[in-house]
Amino acid sequence: MDQRIGKQTVKFENPVSILETASIGGKKEGEGPLKAYFDQVLKDDYWGEDSWEKAEIKLQREVANMALAKAKLTAQDISYVFAGDLMNQCVSSHYAMRELGIPFFGLYGACSTMVESMTLGAMLIGGGFSEKSMCLTSSHFCSAEKQFRFPLEYGGQRTPSAQWTVTGAGCAILTGDGSGPFITHATTGKIVDMGISDLNNMGGAMAPAAVDTLTAHFEDTGFSPSDYDLILTGDLGVIGSDILTDLMNQKGYNIYPNHNDCGKMIFDIKEQDVHAGGSGCGCCGSVFCGNIYKELKKGTYKRILVMATGALMNTITIQQGESIPAIAHALAITTEL
Repeated sequence: MDQRIGKQTVKFENPVSILETASIGGKKEGEGPLKAYFDQVLKDDYWGEDSWEKAEIKLQREVANMALAKAKLTAQDISYVFAGDLMNQCVSSHYAMRELGIPFFGLYGACSTMVESMTLGAMLIGGGFSEKSMCLTSSHFCSAEKQFRFPLEYGGQRTPSAQWTVTGAGCAILTGDGSGPFITHATTGKIVDMGISDLNNMGGAMAPAAVDTLTAHFEDTGFSPSDYDLILTGDLGVIGSDILTDLMNQKGYNIYPNHNDCGKMIFDIKEQDVHAGGSGCGCCGSVFCGNIYKELKKGTYKRILVMATGALMNTITIQQGESIPAIAHALAITTEL
């Protein structure tokens, strides 16, 4: 049976349950407003490893094992795992998952990866191809700076529009027979490129993709902003969030009263010197699998839309003068059916 509605949205005939989540935050993240929601906070960026890259691999491996333990499952209980990260060729995910022995799909959606993984994991369950899907992602400030910008030793100044890549990881285990919260709809984004080429303006590059997907979601479903207790974006930060709310208002959708962004929530913007806020795969991953999931379980939220955005460039394309293509994926989640 075709479960698609409109042009970009799937309405699950049998909503998919989020069985359990786990989240890990870095040292800086553990000093921020959401510190109490992480299952574990790192004491330093190396986490006992001899490189930042190995520390990020450990982030994914440990958050996966933590989620399995919380759900009282083993790796053999999982049908498929969907994972991605920011390092070249997604090696954090590959190296972390090689020990679990679960059928694996590697993803690259940049900062949109957490919602992309949950979308695909839910689709396989909704289509009858998976009993339980594990969805996870990570990022690490030091490895991301080294790869995408400048080595930390360079000591370069950060522009006011720059965002701070979150050191963190999140993992969600989905199932077809749980008690919720439930994924009811998934709106898959299209690549949107408005010609922005400034690597230090991720929020500005990604906001138009968020506008495109959010508009498509409302048009496909007939929902309005007021149908949600929270419209959560993944990593637009301060600048991207302002652009999103302004552009949506121009389209006739007032999301200002119930919109928030993981990149604004995870840090104290004024006190922690992160400029325009947080970003990275681990931003949405750690905030959703920590703060948001726990608040859903507590009943603080009954119905939310979580939408993560990603900038789909690499250093080579930027050096060649290319603009930054972006994408956004969204999931509607409810505690009541």
